[in-house]
Amino acid sequence: MIQNIRLYLSRQASTVRQYLLQEIIFFLCGWIPSVVGIAIRGVVYRLILRMDGWAAIENGVRLRFAENISLHHGAYLDQGSYLHACAHGITIGKSSLIMHGAVLHVYNFRDLPRAGIWIGENCLIGEYSVIRGQGGVKIGNRVYASPFSQIIAVNHVFDDPDRSFIEQGITAEGITIEDDVWLGASCVITDGVHIGEGAVVAAGAVVTKDVPPHTVVAGVPARPLKQITGDFEPQNNVPVFFDPVKR
Repeated sequence: MIQNIRLYLSRQASTVRQYLLQEIIFFLCGWIPSVVGIAIRGVVYRLILRMDGWAAIENGVRLRFAENISLHHGAYLDQGSYLHACAHGITIGKSSLIMHGAVLHVYNFRDLPRAGIWIGENCLIGEYSVIRGQGGVKIGNRVYASPFSQIIAVNHVFDDPDRSFIEQGITAEGITIEDDVWLGASCVITDGVHIGEGAVVAAGAVVTKDVPPHTVVAGVPARPLKQITGDFEPQNNVPVFFDPVKR
């Protein structure tokens, strides 16, 4: 029993003191709804995480190893999001949004050297998306990950047919996504992939190889469909509407 409790605590915070501090703060103000709760958490949560400027944290956000979480000015954590930030932690850049149900998980209990999640400015991680950062996930600026996207910087080894894959270890090469990339809904980005600037990954694609800049990829496994050249012709006379909000 005592050993199981110790194991549980070691998966929640770096020290027992830090765990108790986190849980007390969550109990006192983690549940408070509306802008009142956001304002209170914007002040009180500075005791358990790093906040540069003002960030908005909705009620019901779950944080583990909060001392390894860095939020820059304008960052937003939506209700129901979950951040588990073992060492090297999670950094969320200015004005980036983590939407409802998204999971950012640095499950680094193997002392992997590159583990961590770094998200740049003006990004959006859509509803119920998952980022696993054992090998390190580096996301540039203005990257939009649509709902149910998966960015998985870890993989199991299964080369030996005489042993279970859980006995064969893992690989964790890392994933890099450069600026201005759009990830379509339910796409999967696998470990070791580098996605170039301005690329588009179609909905449902499974990306197993690097994507060149300004390239649209689709399929399972994903393959290039076209280059983005700047030449645009509306199809079927369908009008194109542009978002007037400056991103």
